[in-house]
Amino acid sequence: MNLTRVRSANLISPVPASASASATADPPRPADTGPGAGPAALSGLGLFTVLLGAALPLIDFFIVNVALPAMDHDLHAGPAVLELVVAGYGVAYAVLLVLGGRLGDMFGRRRLFIAGMAAFGITSLACGLAPSAWSLVAARVAQGAAAAFMLPQVLATIHATTAGQRRARAIGLYGATAGLSMVAGQILGGVLVAADLWGTGWRMVFLVNVPVALIGLALAVRTVPETRSDRPTTVDIPGTLLLALSLITLLLPLTEGRAAGWPLWTWLLLGLFPVVAAVFYAVERRADRAGKVPLVPPSLFALPGLSRGLVLVVPFSIGFGGFMFVIAVALQQGMDYGPVAAGLALVPMAVAFFAVSLAGPRLVSRYGSRVITVGALIQGLGIGIFLLTVARGWPDTGIPALAHGLVLAGVGQALQLPVLFRIVLADVPSDRAGVGSGVMVTTQQSALALGVATLGTLFLSRADSVGMRDALITTLLAQLATIAVTAVLSLRLPRVVR
Repeated sequence: MNLTRVRSANLISPVPASASASATADPPRPADTGPGAGPAALSGLGLFTVLLGAALPLIDFFIVNVALPAMDHDLHAGPAVLELVVAGYGVAYAVLLVLGGRLGDMFGRRRLFIAGMAAFGITSLACGLAPSAWSLVAARVAQGAAAAFMLPQVLATIHATTAGQRRARAIGLYGATAGLSMVAGQILGGVLVAADLWGTGWRMVFLVNVPVALIGLALAVRTVPETRSDRPTTVDIPGTLLLALSLITLLLPLTEGRAAGWPLWTWLLLGLFPVVAAVFYAVERRADRAGKVPLVPPSLFALPGLSRGLVLVVPFSIGFGGFMFVIAVALQQGMDYGPVAAGLALVPMAVAFFAVSLAGPRLVSRYGSRVITVGALIQGLGIGIFLLTVARGWPDTGIPALAHGLVLAGVGQALQLPVLFRIVLADVPSDRAGVGSGVMVTTQQSALALGVATLGTLFLSRADSVGMRDALITTLLAQLATIAVTAVLSLRLPRVVR
């Protein structure tokens, strides 16, 4: 039961990325991107506002992990329903991301950001007031949908309202915010549940979002400039439905499979996934060639930066997703860390990630894409040190001993992910920024799920037979293999990063 909880809570989490911003002295002047009009520059306060919108979905995914036992006690939910509390949010989030980006391109990214923020606050309130387990599941699905409409507007707005080094710094801060939000969610969840403010118990992990969303709305109305595509198009309904079906057939069985004992329906859906994905690609390609604007234009993948960058995002995210799941289980159930202590153990990695991401743009301007290669090597060194530390000190290794390897891992990650984001979005036209952002985040989310399904299953199966220590060592070695793949593939990237 405990292993299942930790697994689903890390399955489709949004991934860490990184960023730093430069403020402008003049206040933003909302304006649409279109013929004869240029978007206003994103001010420092405007950047803070959209980054707040990026942090909320990440915090809310991880914050639930430590609250699941209390939910089970109060609502008598049971393992299967608890899985859906987490999986419903994650699947809805992943399925609707590209559509959210497309709608922002069509109707205005500021407008969709504000609508998504408002919906996120309302659905968070619904989660916090849910009278039963199934009403909580329904509210979580709606919350994931709200996050999917809000989050793609963040990178799309940054892409459309900044350029050059300002854009590089902003994307760097975006990634740093994501990395810190992931750890903050784990820590904040443990603190709020333990504090039991006004007798709210686990409900406060959702209710805390309401005032934050209200602050975000007030700031967004004043500080976020409006941008949209100068070639608005209608929604590609066949493409939207096929993309949703493709991701559901992949993510739903990966999310629920282990908890359900891998019944026949999970294998049938996984077998159906490549078929539906192939049909989706064929439909989108036909629409693209006919001069229409599909949900995910295949011509977008002809952009060298996007295609090559996404190839690296996949192994990076597989390794990261597997690591986050495994470390959560190993620390809490193998080394008897409490939820707050397990979160605190990751703080050195998050702090290193944030600090190095601030220097990332300067390093990239000097050394180009080789920063990714060096970052992969440093990350591999950090994971190797972490592996040796655990192997020698298990199960009594303290947080200070773990910090050495985790700091290096954070440094390596900070040198990779923000740069990958820059490369993926560099060639994407501003009027397709929402689609490009949605495709990138959806790819990242799917790879995270695959990482948990593969590395996580490897860890749990080995733990049953050889014990958790040896299972952790085996899984960390597998993650080192994904890091090696990332390092090798990075050599194919263009040396100069725009």
